[in-house]
Amino acid sequence: MSAHEPPAQPLVLPMSAVAIAGRALLIEGPPGSGKSSLALALIDRGAGLIGDDAVTLLRAGEALIAHPPPNIAGLIELRGIGLARLPLAPPTPAAMILSLGGPPPPRLPEVPLPRRVIAGVSVPVLAFDPGAIAPAARAEWALRLHGLAIAPAFHSPPEAPDRAP
Repeated sequence: MSAHEPPAQPLVLPMSAVAIAGRALLIEGPPGSGKSSLALALIDRGAGLIGDDAVTLLRAGEALIAHPPPNIAGLIELRGIGLARLPLAPPTPAAMILSLGGPPPPRLPEVPLPRRVIAGVSVPVLAFDPGAIAPAARAEWALRLHGLAIAPAFHSPPEAPDRAP
């Protein structure tokens, strides 16, 4: 971004998002398609909640960073049970979109995956049917096999300056 470009504007999109090993997995789909259930299953396996039913996306350099949404940060809907408050994952670079609720996806996806450009960043999109057979494990494998690689600078905080003895 040059000095003449305006600062990036945040986008709030109707998706759920979880952080897995320093990469954000965005989950989209119509109401009732299983976004929150898949996010909860991934959280049970160690993912961190970024947002449920909404996520704030902001471009930073060549990355699209997923942030908690305003007003509902830390809340996840447990269908038929209520809202639960969970700890939030830090802002995390988006690596992939799982798209739920469409026609049944093919047994094997086309490779490379189609992409969607959000705020100038191209993100892979996989049609995904959570189904009853290991949806969280399959989602993790989708991220491993097809998600964007994230630069190490995004994985860990900057090192603390050396301290004099």
